[in-house]
Amino acid sequence: MNRRRSERVMLQVKVLVIAEDDARKPMREEATTMVVNAHGGLLKMKLGIHQGQSFVLVNPKTAVQQGCRVVRVDDAAQDHFSVAFEFNQPNPKFWPIVFPPPDWDAPPA
Repeated sequence: MNRRRSERVMLQVKVLVIAEDDARKPMREEATTMVVNAHGGLLKMKLGIHQGQSFVLVNPKTAVQQGCRVVRVDDAAQDHFSVAFEFNQPNPKFWPIVFPPPDWDAPPA
């Protein structure tokens, strides 16, 4: 059974991650997406952020901001983490995809 809420698309886009460290000090990093969907995606980034942490994702080309939550963090390599995240609410228009998969606009089941 496929538990995905929407189809994943391989897409490398530069995005800005705005989060807070444990001392609530603002942190910013330009990260790169690896995979995206209407509900979130997977980032390649250097900042140490943890599962359950909230952050804001900014698309620098459109200036659109989206609230997100970290779902999983994996040590992908020595110099970066793979961070799986979900949007606070689905936002298929956040990504620069001209022909998104049909299930991105499907009503929730």
